[in-house]
Amino acid sequence: MAKLTIVRLGVDVPYEQAWALQRRVHSHRVAGSLGDTALLLEHAPVYTAGKRTAAHERPADDTPVVDVDRGGRVTWHGPGQLVGYPIMRVGDIGAYVHALEDAMIQICADFGVAVRRIEGRSGVWVPGEGGPDRALGAIGIRIAGGVTMHGFALNCANDLRWFNRIVPCGLADAAVTSLSQEAGRRIVVDEVMPYAEKRLAEALEAEPYEMHEEDLLQAVARQR
Repeated sequence: MAKLTIVRLGVDVPYEQAWALQRRVHSHRVAGSLGDTALLLEHAPVYTAGKRTAAHERPADDTPVVDVDRGGRVTWHGPGQLVGYPIMRVGDIGAYVHALEDAMIQICADFGVAVRRIEGRSGVWVPGEGGPDRALGAIGIRIAGGVTMHGFALNCANDLRWFNRIVPCGLADAAVTSLSQEAGRRIVVDEVMPYAEKRLAEALEAEPYEMHEEDLLQAVARQR
C-alpha cells in the first residue's frame, strides 16, 4: 500500500504561505524527490477565485480576492473550516475527485451527519428537502505533471455569514452549511482532524504517516 504523508500546518495560516508551500512540495513530487503528501490546516480568512469565476460571483464591496490556478469558482476559507491539500500523483482525475468526496462523506458520517453527492456538482451536500441543497464540503483542484494541488474544504464550525458576500462555487440556487449546524452541536476542526486523516487515507487507498511541519520544510529544503 502506498504511503500518504500527512502534515498539520495549524490555524490562521495565510493563504499565500500555504500556496507557496504547495508549489514547492508539488515540484518535488513531480520530480519524484518527495512522496505523496497531504497538508491539513485552517486558513486565516480569505476569499479565493478559481479560473472559472464570473465577475458577478465576487464580493460586490471590493473585498480582496486571491485569484488562484485551481478549477472551480469563488469560495471562502477561514477559521473553523478544515482545508486539505493532497499533493499526490494520480492517473484518473474523476476517480480522484470521487475519492475526496468519499472521504468527506465518511467524515460527516462519523459525526452523525448524512451527506451525499449531487449529480453535476462537485463536493458533498445535504439535500434541501423542499429548500435549496446545502453544500457542506467543496472541492477545487489542479493537476500539473500528473500531480494534484489544492483540494477540499469541509465546513466544521466556521461562521457561514462569510459566504453571504459571494456566490459560493458559482451556485446561486444553493446554500452553505456546516457539520456544527447539521449536527446541532459545535464540532471544531481539532475534533474532526483525526477522523479526516483516517478517512482521507482510506479513500486514497494509502497508509497514513504523520510528519511535523518542520520536518517537511527541512525535507523540501534538502531537495533544492
